[in-house]
Amino acid sequence: MQTHLVFTVIAKDRPGLVERIAEIIAELGGNWIESSMARLGGEFAGIVRIGIAGERSDELIAELQALAADGIDITLRSDVMGPQELEGVFAHLDLVSQDHPGILRDITRVLSDRGVSIEHLETEVAPGSMQGEALFKASADLRLPPGLAPAALSEALQETAGDLMADINLVE
Repeated sequence: MQTHLVFTVIAKDRPGLVERIAEIIAELGGNWIESSMARLGGEFAGIVRIGIAGERSDELIAELQALAADGIDITLRSDVMGPQELEGVFAHLDLVSQDHPGILRDITRVLSDRGVSIEHLETEVAPGSMQGEALFKASADLRLPPGLAPAALSEALQETAGDLMADINLVE
């Protein structure tokens, strides 16, 4: 029987880090299914989903946890549910605003209050083009719950955008 594991990895960024993890998984017959990884402030962070034969999962978990001795921190979760059928409408959100504390909190509050799930989120603070002021940028893939029209969500986001002095674009 196939077991699915989801784990996070955090370590000082260095060459060969992903290869080392992939090698352990492959040596034990595991299958790297999906991942998202990035270098943030000198640290390497990622989340990985793998499949492995159930009888090998304990051995894999031990091997991954042993990486802590080399400064590679792994946090494991079992993906007992496996892939799930997704309901609702997909939408993409782009936001640009002058940077200030609380922007993400205010936007995610609008999403949470309406039962919207964030499937992928990327944020950054970058220098502005004209005045050199810092700009906060966010890009998110969203899953709207059944019954929530994208137009209704867009309207709620635009109300918040006015308070934040942000440019928000929501597309289906």
